[in-house]
Amino acid sequence: MTTIEEKLEAHKETLNQIHAPLDFESRLRSALHNVPTKKRNRSKARAWIASAAAAFILIVGVYEYPALAYYGSKLFGSVSLNSLSFAEVMEQGIGQRINKSTTFKDGTVLTINGVIADDNVFRMYYTIDRPAGTEYTNHDFVRYSFDQLQGFLTNSKPLGGGGHPGKNKSQFVGDVDFEPVSPFSRTLTLTFNEWLDNGEKISYPLSFEFEANKAMKSVIKEGLSESIAVDKGTIYYDSITASPTSTLIKGHYELEEYPRFSGETKLYVNGTEVGRSRAGGSNPDFQLKFEPLPTDHIQSLELELVNFEGYHKIQEPILLASPSDRSIKIGDEKFWIRSVTQTAAGYDVVIARKQFTFLDTDGLSIRAGGNVIPVSSISEERQWDLKNGNILWEQTYSFITTDKPDFLLVEGYQYIKTHKKKISIPVDYNK
Repeated sequence: MTTIEEKLEAHKETLNQIHAPLDFESRLRSALHNVPTKKRNRSKARAWIASAAAAFILIVGVYEYPALAYYGSKLFGSVSLNSLSFAEVMEQGIGQRINKSTTFKDGTVLTINGVIADDNVFRMYYTIDRPAGTEYTNHDFVRYSFDQLQGFLTNSKPLGGGGHPGKNKSQFVGDVDFEPVSPFSRTLTLTFNEWLDNGEKISYPLSFEFEANKAMKSVIKEGLSESIAVDKGTIYYDSITASPTSTLIKGHYELEEYPRFSGETKLYVNGTEVGRSRAGGSNPDFQLKFEPLPTDHIQSLELELVNFEGYHKIQEPILLASPSDRSIKIGDEKFWIRSVTQTAAGYDVVIARKQFTFLDTDGLSIRAGGNVIPVSSISEERQWDLKNGNILWEQTYSFITTDKPDFLLVEGYQYIKTHKKKISIPVDYNK
């Protein structure tokens, strides 16, 4: 692993070539696509298209210069900023100083000290100074909140943050992450909310100039085409974006149904585990978030799917004969038949299992007196404490029948299946 100082020395030189934004070509193509289709002199048409292209590039180049500078100055290398104050961030030559303030009705002052941004998050460093003689308390965490950050092609929601007491009891120093902003924004507006004791909300907009070429850094941004087969389909990994603030891997599921549990994934750099993550997102897309890559000397990147939702088909009926409270191993999992009890309406079968293991209730039934009886009701799950440090979860399955059950009929069960499957992430480390 390299130190921050070594990384900084290695990253003093930026790329000289400016690359246009990813959608630059499509936007130019769209502008040219609107050329009228009526017949015209070919030489004049060629001249018109050339002029239109030149004008479009000139407009984009003048108005969006900071964005173009950002795209042309991406660094390969990782300086972890998560544990640094903004002053320390600025010492690393990263970030944009803002120093813009707004004053609330009670004299409290919110100051945006500075920002850093990359392809994963927009991080804002701020200070809240309560009036002299007033302490910043836990109540203020509820009293104040960040709203959206808005600008050109930008409408970013807050993702969370942290902070600590400042130079005195009246001050709080914090940072908050937002969804990524567009590098084409020239001005960003933060809306900060204050909730009064009477329930009234007061919003304070605070605008500041955004200089993308100062604030934004990126490390690796690559498309992927890797996949791992699981019980009910395939997990696809579509892209990786590694930046000074985090490492994000995005993908999508092609499964029979959206998983109840996403499982755990490990990230390896040069053969060493550097982080674990559980997928977040919305069907069918997901993302894995890790800490920044700990080194810029990368020989290999690997993902390991440690576990994921699995499905085991049960081929044979489950015997319900006595004695009760016995365990049965089916596939990788154990189930406990706790009791089979006659009731006024029929029979109750109590079955226990691990917390994230679930019997498939579609078609669940018993065989009793030569007949197949479907389940009539299923209770809420409840804990069964084994008094040895282990807790299982049990449910009561009720059946309307006068005959004693012989077998439980169930198609299968869902559970967290161990995979430990690795894939290599191909990245051009020499960019």
